[in-house]
Amino acid sequence: MPELQLHRPLIIFDLETTGLSIQKDRIVEICCIKVETNGKESILHEIINPAIPIPEEVSLIHGITDEMVKDKQSFKELAPKLNNFIGNADFAGFNSNKFDFPILVEEFYRAGIDFETETRKFLDAQRIYHLKEPRNLSAAYTFYCQKKLENAHSAKADTLATWEVIKSQIERYADLPNTLAEIHELTGQNRLVDLAGRIKKNNHGVPIFSFGKYKDKSVSEVFSKDPEYYNWMMRSDFPENTKRVITRLKLKNSL
Repeated sequence: MPELQLHRPLIIFDLETTGLSIQKDRIVEICCIKVETNGKESILHEIINPAIPIPEEVSLIHGITDEMVKDKQSFKELAPKLNNFIGNADFAGFNSNKFDFPILVEEFYRAGIDFETETRKFLDAQRIYHLKEPRNLSAAYTFYCQKKLENAHSAKADTLATWEVIKSQIERYADLPNTLAEIHELTGQNRLVDLAGRIKKNNHGVPIFSFGKYKDKSVSEVFSKDPEYYNWMMRSDFPENTKRVITRLKLKNSL
């Protein structure tokens, strides 16, 4: 029976938040399963005080209210414990690469922790699922695990279901790689330079813009010809991770 090969620990996680803005919204619940290279599993589950109001329409989705979080730790207070739990682990989730992981990194930045992202591998079970059986987590859970997902939109239930789905995917598809590095590449994550996907690598490995008037243009070339574009991005409402990436690329180009 095929199994996922781990060369370092893997964090399977899910978040509930105050909304869908990476920059403006905050985490209210996090659940992580940490899988060691020997297969041992441990879990961390926390409700978090976001220090901003949780919109009523959002509370109706995940069930977490202002009253429930008022006596809970802030992310900044929880950050050292969470960072220690994660360690140097790779990450896995369901539809986690475009929102969950970027907002988690933003929260670490706000807490004063320079959370390392460049060497980690990412497994997004939704990307595998969409390659094979396009649907959502509830449908994926039913399809792969023959169970109905109870308490959907609960971070804990979704995290546990995601881990079951990943294990079932590895077992089900004989042609699916079973190392994080190969899956990371298969699902296109290795092409992203920043977490939000604003900067990607072209077929030659050159960082290019994926949006705006300079879409598909080399970042270094654009910054050389139009230095104000860098300044505009730094002033604009881009995620902190994107700003750090373009700053690193700009400095590299100036050496």
